[in-house]
Amino acid sequence: MLADTRGPAPGVPSQDGEIDLRHHGDAERGPGLLDFAVNVRERTPPEWLAERIRACVADLAAYPDPGPAREAAARRHGRDTAEVLLTAGAAEAFVLLARVVRPRHAVVVHPQFTEPEAALRSAGIPVERVIQREGFELDPEAVPPEADLVMVGNPTNPTSLLHPAATLAELARPGRTLVVDEAFADCVPGEPESVAGRTDIPGLVVLRSLTKTWGLAGLRAGYLLADPDTVLRLGQAQPLWSVSTPALVATEACCAPEAVAEADRWARELETRRAAFAEELGAAGLDVLPGAAASFLLARAPDGEWLRERLRENGIVVRRCDTFPGLGPDWLRIAVREPGSTRRLTRVLAELLTKRVGE
Repeated sequence: MLADTRGPAPGVPSQDGEIDLRHHGDAERGPGLLDFAVNVRERTPPEWLAERIRACVADLAAYPDPGPAREAAARRHGRDTAEVLLTAGAAEAFVLLARVVRPRHAVVVHPQFTEPEAALRSAGIPVERVIQREGFELDPEAVPPEADLVMVGNPTNPTSLLHPAATLAELARPGRTLVVDEAFADCVPGEPESVAGRTDIPGLVVLRSLTKTWGLAGLRAGYLLADPDTVLRLGQAQPLWSVSTPALVATEACCAPEAVAEADRWARELETRRAAFAEELGAAGLDVLPGAAASFLLARAPDGEWLRERLRENGIVVRRCDTFPGLGPDWLRIAVREPGSTRRLTRVLAELLTKRVGE
């Protein structure tokens, strides 16, 4: 059984300071290390996108014009431009939501990306953690009915699980803001469970990011989709020109139909490589969580902290998971890489685990 039985039970209020919510995969990296910790797509941004970004440098004397990028994002999801707010990555959106919505009873569904909870706490808002069990599938019944803000990822980081859109919709109710982080949605061919185009779910806010698929972590480019009133209120709290011209150019380019088609082709390739990688990790001795849909896998190892340290000694880094509520040191998040890199990892893994058993 893959469900982790440690950590607080569903609905138990969290305590400040028990976990480093600001720890991210880039902290695991180092010179000369083979990186499986950061889940950004390899060999990105593609040259056509890099060229678009380079070309816009000639226009940096002018203030950013968000109009074209906002229209492109609206077309991408079949929304009105009044339902789109461009942001400096999803991180800015989390901060805006915390400061504008000001919920009385905020819930973050874990295990998931910890920035939403960190943003709420920084705004002085108490957070209740709901820890998913039994394979980490989303259980709407575990969320307290009185919660007026609920945050969940889809696919969720670090579990890589894709929750059905119908299940997400069960979380909505009048008076509640439902935030769905779709930073990894374009890892899924066709995005069948995305709710980015839905306007029939009350209180829905969807976050999108260009970081993972297009390799733009340093550019800070993303956007938010919600009803016009929510977008207006969040936009009024946003600093003027918070999204730079290069980020706007990238957003417009990546929302174009030809870019969406390119991302979908990559997602189909990723699907094949991820399945093969999961089998290889299992054969090497890891317990891999089934149902992965994003650009990484969640796996559990006997004495995972020891294994992570030994991998680093062998020039390989993976993402520790004891900084995710609901997980512990035996869990590892491992990015899907090109076959040469994955073969090296699985070979070293098998050697280390065999040695560990013999000790």
